[in-house]
Amino acid sequence: MTEDIIHQCPVCSGTEFSPFLICKDYTVSRESFQIQECKACGFLLTSPRPSLDTLGDYYKSNDYISHSDTQKGLINWAYHRVRKIALKNKLELVQKYTQTKGSLLDNGCGTGAFLSTCIQAGWQADGIEPDADARSIAEKVAQKNIFLSLNEVEGKKYDAITMWHVLEHVPDLNETIEKLKNLLTEKGVLIVAVPNPESDDALYFKEHWAAYDVPRHLWHFKKKDITGLFKKHGCSIKAICPMPFDAYYISLLSTRYKTGKTQYIKALWRGFISNNKAGKTNTSSLIYVIEKNP
Repeated sequence: MTEDIIHQCPVCSGTEFSPFLICKDYTVSRESFQIQECKACGFLLTSPRPSLDTLGDYYKSNDYISHSDTQKGLINWAYHRVRKIALKNKLELVQKYTQTKGSLLDNGCGTGAFLSTCIQAGWQADGIEPDADARSIAEKVAQKNIFLSLNEVEGKKYDAITMWHVLEHVPDLNETIEKLKNLLTEKGVLIVAVPNPESDDALYFKEHWAAYDVPRHLWHFKKKDITGLFKKHGCSIKAICPMPFDAYYISLLSTRYKTGKTQYIKALWRGFISNNKAGKTNTSSLIYVIEKNP
């Protein structure tokens, strides 16, 4: 495996890092990867990581649900049942902060579930998905062509851009954020969902926390990281919203990673505890509603 080492923090431009955790890739390779912490601002990142020309190999698994749409196994079956509710909640969230059914871009649309939900609700919606297999499924689900990358949609403007668990996968972080900002209308919103390494389930499971998901997750965002990162690009956080379902799904995977078998009762209890301690802004995953500064 060829590796890339990160030499500069994308949040504060710091150049010194210290080891934070060593985590294992339980989904594909069984290899171990180092999560580093920026000494200046505390941002967490996976480094060394696979080079761009090999990173795609770490997504090639039927267990990688956002790309395969598999319902094999009890956890994936439960994921799909809960997803129907989550899709409805996501759409309501978008419409709350846009108050329109205008144009929407789902960046990293996976197999097209949310994109299709938006189209059925009356949005003029486009999708981007770099993975060929997932894109093929999305085109059938949404019944439209899906873009390969942000470069293909330059010049367009959107009232809403969504990234559901996508930003942590993006190699060129600052470049991508600037492109997203330029694709928004003046009053448009960017809605970004990412795992939260400050959540109670993250602190409990530590290196076995499934949402570290190395090496596919390149970045691990705390609330202050998102605030600082988007401030650099002339944007501010309009709202932070909880994703309570994620604590249960992540805990189910994490118990399996930690013990070798899924402990359903314990996982559901850990998810409940995590949500109980979280309030509205410290759940296992968080949704950030971001707007351009005037």
